[in-house]
Amino acid sequence: MKTFMAKPAEVERQWFVIDAEGQTLGRLCSEVAAILRGKHKPTYTPHVDTGDFVIVINAEKIQLTGKKLEQKKLRHHTGYPGGLKEVDYKTLLQKRPERAIEVAVKGMLPHNRLGAKMLRKLKVYRGSEHPHQAQKPIVRELRG
Repeated sequence: MKTFMAKPAEVERQWFVIDAEGQTLGRLCSEVAAILRGKHKPTYTPHVDTGDFVIVINAEKIQLTGKKLEQKKLRHHTGYPGGLKEVDYKTLLQKRPERAIEVAVKGMLPHNRLGAKMLRKLKVYRGSEHPHQAQKPIVRELRG
């Protein structure tokens, strides 16, 4: 029996809507990353982008457990000397809640060109409205 390998031209993509209201950040993002990779499909192939598009709504209503709101920090470096920038998640969720989800999902995808291509299929929005009604997205409930 031959092993099935998906070809990029044969991949059929769907659109899913996931509501982040009341969800834990890490648990939500791990499911989103699996959908973006295509691991929920029987045609999953590691070296081909077989994933679907994901729309995350209500990003500002995401939850963090424990003391992560005050203690956890998002860090990045500008590339210049002394250019380490950091912001705690309490401030981040007030100013840019979309960024918290995008960063968490990015860390769960492959760190190469294929992962960057997968990340472009993620759309995160602050409120419950999104401009992708024409794609007829399917509402997806999370496990657990």
